[in-house]
Amino acid sequence: MCNIQCGRFQLDLSRPRIMAIVNLTDDSFTGDGTHGDLDSTMRRVDQVLEEGADMLDIGAESSRPGADSVPEPQELERVVRCIERLRSLQVPLSIDTLKPAVMRAAIDAGADMINDINAFNAPGAIEAVAPVNVGLCVMHMQGEPRTMQRSPHYVDVVEDVAIYLEDRVRALEAAGVTRNRIVLDPGFGFGKTVEHNFTLLREMARFGRDGLPVLAGLSRKSMLGSVTGRPVEERMVASVAAALIAVERGARIVRVHDVGATRDALKIWEAVS
Repeated sequence: MCNIQCGRFQLDLSRPRIMAIVNLTDDSFTGDGTHGDLDSTMRRVDQVLEEGADMLDIGAESSRPGADSVPEPQELERVVRCIERLRSLQVPLSIDTLKPAVMRAAIDAGADMINDINAFNAPGAIEAVAPVNVGLCVMHMQGEPRTMQRSPHYVDVVEDVAIYLEDRVRALEAAGVTRNRIVLDPGFGFGKTVEHNFTLLREMARFGRDGLPVLAGLSRKSMLGSVTGRPVEERMVASVAAALIAVERGARIVRVHDVGATRDALKIWEAVS
């Protein structure tokens, strides 16, 4: 599949795309949250677009391990104000949320994709997104953010994750969602040990076998720190390496903090591909 329907855009995935992380949060694990301040957010957006981002992923609730939920009114206010500020840009706007009310408000405000770590399992989530022609990122998570890293367990992590994603795709299709709107995310760091994460990365090609594009979100995550021994603020090189490995194994979208460095690496990869 070379294109996905993404709201106002037909996103060409014949080459890998960079999704830039834009945190509106107060407690991002990387410390780059803008606390909902629009001027700070715009500085971040201007930077990543100049560095070559193909799309923006905007989140107002942290999903780091142990994170507490953000009150829905606060998340709604931050997300809607941000979309209204950014929707004139000619770039797809993805909204990272698991709340159906936020999904609906984001779509009404002009969002092009909903990126749901909960795979549209919340009551009303599928109903919120099915009738509208936005892209949908379906992610695997074992448990929920506050507890997901306590004792993750799988019989076969690759097969278990693949079956879960296939089940969620069927649920979306049953509600009338066409396959050209769907992207899959195996959910690195969401209820997985370090070994689970690297097994998923090694077997990334498994998730694209049914023709759906795969998104990989590995940027600055603890799995990289566990190997390199580096703190979160020093994981750019490891993050770029992980993104490149994911692309070589079939990922069509990489979700990253370090856009410029990732773009440079992908340009070199494309030059020899």
